[in-house]
Amino acid sequence: MAELDASLDHIIPSSVLPPFWAKLVVGFVSLVCFARSYDGDFVFDDSEAIINNKDLQAETPLGDLWHHDFWGSRLSSNTSHKSYRPLTILTFRINYYLCGGFHPVSFHVINILLHGGISVLMVDVFSVLFGGLQYTRKGRRLNLAPRSSLLAALLFAAHPVHTECVAGVVGRADLLGALFFLLSFLGYCKAFRESNKEGTHSTFWVLLSILLGAVAMLCKEQGITVLGLNAVFDILVIGKLNVLEMVQKALHKDKSFENIAVLRNGGLLFRMALLASGGAGVLYVRWKIMGTGPPAFTEVDNPASFADSVLVRAINYNYYYSLNAWLLLCPWWLCFDWSMGCIPLIKSAGDWRVTAPVALWLCLIGLICQALCSEDSHRRRILTLGLGFLIIPFLPASNLFFRVGFVVAERVLYLPSAGYCMLLTFGFGALSKHTKKKKLIAAVVLGILFINMLRCMIRSGEWRNEEQLFRSALSVCPLNAKVHYNVGKNLADKGSQTAAIRYYREAVRLNPKYVHAMNNLGNILKERNELQEAEELLSLAVQIQPDFAAAWMNLGIVQNSLKRFEAAERSYRTAIKHRRKYPDCYYNLGRLYADLNRHVDALNAWRNATVLKPEHSLAWNNMIILLDNTGNLAQAEAVGREALELIPNDHSLMFSLANVLGKSQKYKESEALFLKAIKAHPNAASYHGNLAVLYHRWGHLDLAKKHYEISLQLDPTASGTKENYGLLRRKLEQMQKKDV
Repeated sequence: MAELDASLDHIIPSSVLPPFWAKLVVGFVSLVCFARSYDGDFVFDDSEAIINNKDLQAETPLGDLWHHDFWGSRLSSNTSHKSYRPLTILTFRINYYLCGGFHPVSFHVINILLHGGISVLMVDVFSVLFGGLQYTRKGRRLNLAPRSSLLAALLFAAHPVHTECVAGVVGRADLLGALFFLLSFLGYCKAFRESNKEGTHSTFWVLLSILLGAVAMLCKEQGITVLGLNAVFDILVIGKLNVLEMVQKALHKDKSFENIAVLRNGGLLFRMALLASGGAGVLYVRWKIMGTGPPAFTEVDNPASFADSVLVRAINYNYYYSLNAWLLLCPWWLCFDWSMGCIPLIKSAGDWRVTAPVALWLCLIGLICQALCSEDSHRRRILTLGLGFLIIPFLPASNLFFRVGFVVAERVLYLPSAGYCMLLTFGFGALSKHTKKKKLIAAVVLGILFINMLRCMIRSGEWRNEEQLFRSALSVCPLNAKVHYNVGKNLADKGSQTAAIRYYREAVRLNPKYVHAMNNLGNILKERNELQEAEELLSLAVQIQPDFAAAWMNLGIVQNSLKRFEAAERSYRTAIKHRRKYPDCYYNLGRLYADLNRHVDALNAWRNATVLKPEHSLAWNNMIILLDNTGNLAQAEAVGREALELIPNDHSLMFSLANVLGKSQKYKESEALFLKAIKAHPNAASYHGNLAVLYHRWGHLDLAKKHYEISLQLDPTASGTKENYGLLRRKLEQMQKKDV
């Protein structure tokens, strides 16, 4: 190991080798790489996991976090994603509480600091992996590979593939999982701190390591894999197992096979039993909590897993592995989402892409052969641990044990990248040792670090807002329907409907079964009064996905606009059948009944909307207006007061209730509500016009004249206001003549 570390002396200056300075440099580099994302918005999955997640708010009991998935749905639900990360959600909730709401800066800052802390911890982890485990008499661990550990930690801190985890707030799950993963590993190392006798250990630290592994899993599922890494480390480093020697003796039926020290090491076998039983127990509890079994993913999420042929599945899985390896090796083409046709299936051996998994396995086999057959025990240990750190944390995302809901995901490479950085550092050291052009090697290493830091900063900027993030994906995954959908949605939210239509149409072209794109496109066409095409799209969407409640509701709105009232009612009822608690659908159903003069049914529908969503202002308003128009002033007043108790600052409710009170000759109270509504929304012509009518009735003619004039300034085309103003002027002229 001393030789490898010495071969890096021309790359890592001795001035930064003391532990404090090494960690300071790594921490500084990690913060510089991702600092640009500190003031970014909530983007992509942040909306569902944070903004729309009721588990973050104080109204939700803390106990519910242990029964809900990452997105706030009950784990027992058949629609649950089954991603169980209660400790991550708890940190979001603390964030929300301390900063007083959804202020993204505080969420982003925590993520950046977490990555900095993990990168600093990596210095200690790499020092163990490269230099082995050795303590002083005082129990202080020695760093026998200061240069190697520092270089590997710098490569980790500045790897661009980490941007999704750091710049995307939901990436905190991966960060927290990695943090406790590393703490578990370092804790396991401490089990051998006070022992100089081979085979002895501290059971406390082993059990604490298992506990930290369980905590890591409660932050992100792959955290549990640390127990596998601990076992590999124990066998290779503590037990000093020579795998090649064991295989040779087993093949030759050597009698000395039974006398291998590792197999007779009771302490090692006891620790393996603890790790195995601890891991099995944690996984069993996790499975019981999931309730209804694994989540149900769709073909667009992971098309290879739905292929009929086992061979096609195997080839495509291996192709996905090669893409993950390429992202580690050359992290220039990064995308927020790799699904929806971004990576077409390999369906024949003639596809040139089959060369990628072949190349990957040739590299892996070469590394495995070196890890097993090298005569250098340090080389064997480093390569085996590097491969272990690369492969073991990746196993939950490999599709080997269960189907996952993605094709490629940069976030799952956060921990495996540590193994890659370890292997890369080893490669640089070996190359430097066998070449005289050491300055060239140093220049290459520094160049890679600089380019990676630059890429991190650029990519962090792209993650600051959704527009940049989504558009950055167009060049990486032009065949990804979800990319076009998200660009279109972002444009639609900004009011650019024409441009949004173009991207939605492209999303539907790329994926003819993309019901969400059809639904959003149908909505825009509905607003542009292109009702026939909107109906066709929405009808197709519900035909493809019969339980798509939002599409059924929007189809009902279009059918209502086309005066096809019976079909509209059926669509609304179908939407409610598939989503029982759907206040917006009840609201639209109420509008349909109002158009048909079915007033009782309309009031019942709007009342259902307000029961499900007490802050549904439009439903409350429509109830007040309908009761007012039908002469039920007392009932209208009662509903208005009830609504204002629930939504006290809604100016539209103040306005509606003020109209009712005015008709009931409660002029003073009506005036106060009108003035309060005008203060909240001073440019509403109707507010000034109706206040003028109140003053007109009340006999405050000068004030009526003033507000009629303000209303007409704001809206000169208001015929009713013009007529009332004309009546007032004639009355004032008559009064002046009488006075004369």
